[in-house]
Amino acid sequence: MDILIEELDGGLWAAAVEKGRLQGLEFDPPNEEVRWGSLYWAKVARIDKSQDAAFVNLDGDNIGILYNADVRIKQADGSYKKGGAEEIGKLLQPGQMVAVQAKSGFLPKGPDELYAKADGKTPRVSMNVVLPGRYMIYTPMDKENRVSQRIRDKKVREQVQAMLDSLTKDCNGCILRAAGANTQTDILVREARILRESWNQIQQYLAGDEPQLIMLGPDAIQRILSDLSSKRIRSVDVTTMDHYQLAEEWCDIYAPDLVTKINPVEIEGGGHEFGLFEHHDLVGEIEALMVPYAILGSGATVLIQETAALTAIDVNTAADSRGHFAINLDAAEEIARQLRLRNMGGAVIIDFLRMKDKAERDKLYKALEDYFNEDPCTVQIHGWSNLGMMEVTRHRRTPALAERFESSMGAGE
Repeated sequence: MDILIEELDGGLWAAAVEKGRLQGLEFDPPNEEVRWGSLYWAKVARIDKSQDAAFVNLDGDNIGILYNADVRIKQADGSYKKGGAEEIGKLLQPGQMVAVQAKSGFLPKGPDELYAKADGKTPRVSMNVVLPGRYMIYTPMDKENRVSQRIRDKKVREQVQAMLDSLTKDCNGCILRAAGANTQTDILVREARILRESWNQIQQYLAGDEPQLIMLGPDAIQRILSDLSSKRIRSVDVTTMDHYQLAEEWCDIYAPDLVTKINPVEIEGGGHEFGLFEHHDLVGEIEALMVPYAILGSGATVLIQETAALTAIDVNTAADSRGHFAINLDAAEEIARQLRLRNMGGAVIIDFLRMKDKAERDKLYKALEDYFNEDPCTVQIHGWSNLGMMEVTRHRRTPALAERFESSMGAGE
């Protein structure tokens, strides 16, 4: 797999390509005001009893919403009390300073939406801080080590859990990512120490009475390298020295084996927009992500309609004369890929072609599960509805690709 890093009009793009086909895409628009994963020393602005939540001033310009379940209060013994047992007004007060982390990205809206209700227009924040690495995720407010739910094999889970439990001297409050299941112990210990030391350094800045940004969340380069850590990466191609340094800094800390694979690339006729992506024939694929359908190689089509409440996906045979099961299998792979690349979230309803055979339905379910395992975001398959449709939810980290792209275009006007 090859990683390609490009810049256009101040926006940062990172793509993953395998066998000439786009498999991963991250984009940071230049006008993003709150980035997923960013840490803030925030001030409680007001308590909203109706939502059992607090609105917090993040940096003097942006407001986040903190729900009761995401509150963490440090106790005298050093442990943390989770919110939810009592109303949030008894845990937090206006004017109080708290450390929070953005759980969703935020693109600029109108000036009248300072205290907009939580309908996706206000970034959600949490006091339960997590620091992601390549193989580990450090959760400083938890003391137990855990294994990613993506590792489903019971025997493997037991083995890696036992391994983590034996490392309590170096790992406390760590989650082993799926990519780390077959990683050497010394590498995991090294990363856990780095993440723990990062948190120790961050805490030095959690002081004062003014809200401020403490640390930016992972950028497009860091997200794509981290998400693909289980893949065999052949090269990381960049077009500017700034991006070269960003990639090198992250890899030097978390992925030393990739440092020698970072290559500054000079495209003929330099300065051409998307020169690196054009060289790899990716511009057409990216443009295709902006239309509400995808065409399978066999001729069948996948229609994608996004509404305010959910995303509806319909599989059509078109010119494909194969049986429904074969078409559905191809569509399942493409649907997982499209949701990943377009970064769609929330409820997803998939209307596959009808199949009467239960064994085929079970095989399709399993195939879809395997394809969604490639998604860096949390995807849950809820099964077949009474109407015969597949119900899925996807919890994305950043705004959808179309929204981010439209926002960046508006910022450049």
